[in-house]
Amino acid sequence: MKYFLIFGPPGAGKGTQSTLIAKRYNFRHISTGELLRNEIARKSEIGKIAAELIEKGEFVPDQLVIGIVREEICNPETQAKGYILDGFPRNTVQAIALDTMLEEFGYKVDAVLSLETTDSVNIKRIQHRANIEGRKDDADFETIRTRIKTYHKVTEPLISYYKNQSKYMPVNGDQSIEENFVDICKIIDKTLDE
Repeated sequence: MKYFLIFGPPGAGKGTQSTLIAKRYNFRHISTGELLRNEIARKSEIGKIAAELIEKGEFVPDQLVIGIVREEICNPETQAKGYILDGFPRNTVQAIALDTMLEEFGYKVDAVLSLETTDSVNIKRIQHRANIEGRKDDADFETIRTRIKTYHKVTEPLISYYKNQSKYMPVNGDQSIEENFVDICKIIDKTLDE
């Protein structure tokens, strides 16, 4: 079983690329954003906490996110030959928790596919997505700026974490969807052949 992470700031195209990857390779796409939005729609306790934080552009507490990802990975009904994790881990605490979780089952993170983009491109993409999907967290400019700032402060340290493990694979995320996908597939194909 292979585990790939897709990494990048809000608006980099993680969800779009994850969907394409899942379809091409028959992987399971686990999006923490989608899982949290499902909890919000169900009005669960996790959903109530998540809704308040997401509206401000802040991250949901680590233990809540780790718990819902663990449920997805450990669910025997949703096992797949590979996984693409989108939006997780978001910080070193979550990365260590993921490594520990996978080690329990004899697996590891195989590669981190990092969409490297500029903030100006990300803001345009998020605003475009807000018009198409109607996501509340994408509509407010200050919320978008907060999310991007939080990414730089909290999530970017993971670059060093995964570089130290030789798993960090950068992709020029400012390219078109198709060009990004071609570059990502080259990395995945190489990893699957190893």
